[in-house]
Amino acid sequence: MASDEQLLLPIIDSHIHLYPSSEIDNLAWAKPDHPLYGQKSIEQYKEATKSTPSLLGFVFVETDRKHDLESGAADGSGWDGPLREVRWLRRIALGEPKDGEGHTADDKKLCLGIVPWAPLPSGPAALEKYLAKVEEEAGDAWPKVKGFRYLLQDKPNGTMLEQNFIDSLKLLGRRGFVFEVGVDQHRRGRKQLDELIELVDRVHDGVPENEKVKLIINHLCKPDFSIYNLTTDPSFNAWRTTIYALGKVPQVYMKLSGGFSEMPEALRAQDASHIFQSTFGWLGVVLATFGAKRIMFGSDWPVCTVGMPEGEAWPRWKEVVDKMCWMASLDDEERAMIFGGTAKEAYGL
Repeated sequence: MASDEQLLLPIIDSHIHLYPSSEIDNLAWAKPDHPLYGQKSIEQYKEATKSTPSLLGFVFVETDRKHDLESGAADGSGWDGPLREVRWLRRIALGEPKDGEGHTADDKKLCLGIVPWAPLPSGPAALEKYLAKVEEEAGDAWPKVKGFRYLLQDKPNGTMLEQNFIDSLKLLGRRGFVFEVGVDQHRRGRKQLDELIELVDRVHDGVPENEKVKLIINHLCKPDFSIYNLTTDPSFNAWRTTIYALGKVPQVYMKLSGGFSEMPEALRAQDASHIFQSTFGWLGVVLATFGAKRIMFGSDWPVCTVGMPEGEAWPRWKEVVDKMCWMASLDDEERAMIFGGTAKEAYGL
């Protein structure tokens, strides 16, 4: 790698969310008193990342639009919300903004990949119909659709192990799409981690290598960063055991993202050095098990800004990841993988 490239490490932010003010009531979670209520635009994102001129762009991940699985599978009507989001991303990806949406035609170069919602519990037949609708709505932006997410963190136990869900994941693998895995150990406990390990086993069992779906784990599985004594804490040990198991599967990737949401307020208020020291027990396990080639930097903007001083969240999380790389004595090639190369490979950007 040339020396000028070493100084300007290209960065791909593998996990951000965007939504226009005109579609706020289409978000399942958005209430007027929610800290993230209101438009979140590329204009705001560029302001948040202005300290990093080497940012190449981002991967957009769905924002939990209102939907209904039953009517979606019956006649497609329950998919209106997520498909509206696809149309919004098409405007970004093709540089066709509407007035007031907070992005320009030139901003299309920042949108490197799109990960919409998908109705995986409805089974592969319904999913096939849905993918056709996404392709139709995305139009010329369809090549930027790299995978799909169905958020599992708030769903009933057993959702991800239903046969329809497994078969839908196998379909994504055959079609060359990744699946974004959003589970939450912090609030849901060990059960979701145990189910995730079983999911990985079942979804790859008997599947040809070239059709095995890539699974990209969001936010480190959302561990509890308030734990103090890692050596004896059963929650940390359960998380570590899961990470070791997942790390053995070549098709599983991990995002270094979402950390601030799992920290107590007092820790979020600290500088990057203190945050790194407090989270190194987790970050070290991920780095040791997945290695730089299956780890990717992600900011989780704008979620990362909640409870953080204005303008500080994005650069502070980047600095935490920088410190992990430095502490582990990673070379420039390994750092380049974490900050962009892994996302490029996993998503096929």
